[in-house]
Amino acid sequence: MKLGDHYRVEGLVRLAEGRMFYLLNDDRPDQAFRTCFDCGYQENPGEAKACLQCGGSMVDRKFLMSVRWDPTFYAPYLELHRRGATHPGVRWPTDVFLHDELLCSVVPYQSESLLLDECAPLTDDELLRFAQWITGTSAFLMHQGVRLEGLGASNFLLTSDNELRFYDLAVASLQDEPIPSSEQGEMVQQIVTLLRHFVAVDCVPFWDFVEQAESGAFPDVPSFGEALQALFSKLTADRKLLPAAALTDVGLCRDLNEDNWNWSELAPNIHLFVVADGMGGHASGEVASELASRTICRVAKDRIVTSPELTVEVLENILDEAFQAANNTVKEIAERRGNDMGTTLVAALMIEGRLALLANVGDSRGYLLRDKTLHQVTRDHSLVARMVEQNRITPEEARNHPHSNILLRTVGTERNVEIDIFSVEVEEGDRVLLCSDGLWGEVDDEDIEAILNHYQDQRVISRELIRAAHHGGGKDNITLILVDNDPSHYQL
Repeated sequence: MKLGDHYRVEGLVRLAEGRMFYLLNDDRPDQAFRTCFDCGYQENPGEAKACLQCGGSMVDRKFLMSVRWDPTFYAPYLELHRRGATHPGVRWPTDVFLHDELLCSVVPYQSESLLLDECAPLTDDELLRFAQWITGTSAFLMHQGVRLEGLGASNFLLTSDNELRFYDLAVASLQDEPIPSSEQGEMVQQIVTLLRHFVAVDCVPFWDFVEQAESGAFPDVPSFGEALQALFSKLTADRKLLPAAALTDVGLCRDLNEDNWNWSELAPNIHLFVVADGMGGHASGEVASELASRTICRVAKDRIVTSPELTVEVLENILDEAFQAANNTVKEIAERRGNDMGTTLVAALMIEGRLALLANVGDSRGYLLRDKTLHQVTRDHSLVARMVEQNRITPEEARNHPHSNILLRTVGTERNVEIDIFSVEVEEGDRVLLCSDGLWGEVDDEDIEAILNHYQDQRVISRELIRAAHHGGGKDNITLILVDNDPSHYQL
C-alpha cells in the first residue's frame, strides 16, 4: 500500500507489544519528486538515482517503520523529534507522522536486526558492552530532559557490526531541564529489567550486580555506570557459556505478552529453569507469571544455600517448596488486588549433568529429546488432557477442542497447589525443552522434534521454533527455554 507522500509498504516485519514494524521503500511513480532523507532536499525528480544537492544514492532505498497506537506517547515523541537532538547511540527517525491516528516513525533501513529477536543469553562481553551503551545513551537522554517508560528489547536495533542503538523511544515526558539525579532511579530499574533477560544462567558476578541494582543500590544512572565499569574485573574472559537459550514472543494476535521465563544458578552445577504463562489480562497475567518465575528461583536458591546435604529427595522437596511459595505469593497478591490472576508454571532443575527434575502446574510443558526422539515428560493439567486420558477424545481432536483453554490446576488459584514432579536421569546429548502452550499448541510435536534435530545452535533452534509457531497461527504468546546436557560444563 501507499503511505503518506513518500513510501510504499512492502510488508510486516514484526509484531511487538504496543507496536508493529514494517519494511518500506520510496518507489512512488505517482509522485513527481523524491525527498533525500540524508540532507532533506525535496525537489529531486522521481526518477533521480542520486540527490541533486548532496549526491547521496537514491537507488533501492529501504526504510524501517514503527507504528504505535497508544496516544499517551505521541505528543512528547513528536516534540523530541521537532527538537532534533542527535546522539550516536540513538537511531533518530528521519520522518515522523500520523496516519489514521497511528504514530509512524521511519528510519533508513541498513539491515539492522531487532534486539527483540535476540535469544538469551548474551556473552558476558556483549552484555557488559550493551549495558554500558544503554547506560551512556540513557544519561544523554536524561540530560536532554527525556523520561522514558517501558524500556524493552523492542526499543533497540542491532547493527550489522553488533552495535546497539536506541530506536523508537517510548517518551513518557519531555522537559527543558535535565532530569535531576534524585529522579533517575526509575530509569536505572528499567535498564536492569531489560538486562536481566540477557544474563547467562551461570554468570554469577552479573547476577549479583543485578540483585544489587534491583535493591536500589544505585540511585542514579552515573553511579550505575560506575558500578558497571567495576564489573569488568569480575568477569572471566572468553568464558564458555552453559549451553542454554531462552526466547519469548508476543505472537501474532495478542497485544500483551503475559508469558515470562527465568533461570538461576542455585549452587555450583545446579541450575533452575522456569517458564510461566500468565492469565488474567493486562496488569494481572504478566504480573502473575513474573512474580511466580522470580519467586520460585529466589526461594529455591535460599533453600539450597541453607541445606546441609543435597540428596535427590532434598532437591525434590526444595523444588516443591519453591513451587508452593510461588503459588501462595501469587495467590496473596491476587487477593490483595481483588482479581483472579494466575499462571501456569513448568520448571527443570538440572543437577550436575546427571539428573533433571521437571515439575509443572497447568499446561506449560517439559520435553526431553533423546536419541533424536522427543518425549513429553510433564502432563497437562487441562480438561482436554483428562478427556484424552479417559479416551473420550483423541489427541488430534484435543488440539482444536473448544474447551482447550480450560485448566484444572494453575498457580495462584488456590493455596497449596498440587505439583507433579518427574525425575529423569539425563544423558550426554539430551535436550530439555520448556515451553508455554503458545509453542506446542501451534506446532506439532513431530515438527518440534524435527527442528530440534535439524539445528545444533540453541539460539537458532529457539528462533526457528518461534517462527514455526508464527506459521502455525501465532494465536498466543510463545516462550521457551532450551537446555543441552553437556557434562563437560560441570566442574565435579
